[in-house]
Amino acid sequence: MTNRTYKVVQWATGHVGKTAIRHFAGNPAFELVGTLVTNPAKVGRDAGEIAGIAPLGVIATDDPEAILALEADCVHFAPALPDLDMVSRLLRSGKNVVSPLGPFYRYGKYKDELDGLDAAAKAGGVSFHGSGIHPGFAGDLLPLTVLRIADRVDHIHLYEIIDHLANPSNYIEFMGFGRTPDDVLANPGRSPEAPQMFAQSMQLVLEALGLAVEDVTARLELATATQDIPYPNGVIRQGTVAGQHYEWTGWAGGKPCITYHCFWVMGQEHVSPHWDTGPSGYRIRIEGDPPMELSLTSMREVDGEKRYGGLPWTAMAGVNVIPAVCEAAPGVVTHREIGVPRMHGLIR
Repeated sequence: MTNRTYKVVQWATGHVGKTAIRHFAGNPAFELVGTLVTNPAKVGRDAGEIAGIAPLGVIATDDPEAILALEADCVHFAPALPDLDMVSRLLRSGKNVVSPLGPFYRYGKYKDELDGLDAAAKAGGVSFHGSGIHPGFAGDLLPLTVLRIADRVDHIHLYEIIDHLANPSNYIEFMGFGRTPDDVLANPGRSPEAPQMFAQSMQLVLEALGLAVEDVTARLELATATQDIPYPNGVIRQGTVAGQHYEWTGWAGGKPCITYHCFWVMGQEHVSPHWDTGPSGYRIRIEGDPPMELSLTSMREVDGEKRYGGLPWTAMAGVNVIPAVCEAAPGVVTHREIGVPRMHGLIR
């Protein structure tokens, strides 16, 4: 541990970005020196105001060149969509980059992407880390932690459960809710590349078991609304898609070894079939000896509400490793290289 203060930039100020700004403001290990916004209405506003806290004296800009010109130790890069060209420019400008968007681990096409970022990082004398939450934490670091106390492993299951009725998002329509089942089956809300993206985490886990991903298979199961389901931006009509279960399985040694289940639902009450998934969050189930299960979910907050923690967790999974990434040797730094990081300023 050092008393160093890390100068940081927050790139994009959605839910994840605002969570990061609030943490930077409260943690003496960090100094926010720049904020980039993509919404024109936020340009010229104070970053603290955008994040719902007191002004910080950091004025938001939408000019990437202004950010590139800043002196900063690290950029927490969290826009809605990935932009590897911009990440490479940030790295070559001498700024470490931590991004929840990844890429996370060398698997498939992501090997070439990470090799490109590795070259850019080394040219700038800095490091890059894909922090994630899933991929990048729930599907790799959590099961790897549990596997350390296993005697035999037969099959690893990871469940991501999100109730979008209790935790509304701006992506409900984009994800395919409210469309007919035939339409969603023909044109899923999740990209066809999604199984390969998640296979980065599978590869990290299976490598720790002395194996490698040989194939990834996918399955999609849908549930429909039994009556109209209102939500803040509209209504999911009766008979349309109100639940989605994506299942991706990684194979090694000719057998299924690790399966990710992604359950998205618009509530539990008026959705058929009813999946008994439990609360929003993540659950690890290890089939083997001994069989084990681990759950990660939010507790009730001061106001009595129980909110899905996925987006705040996404922010903190990256923010908390910024010091470790800044202190790492130049290049790509995956979860494997970071190991068990020291985290600064959490107790304050």
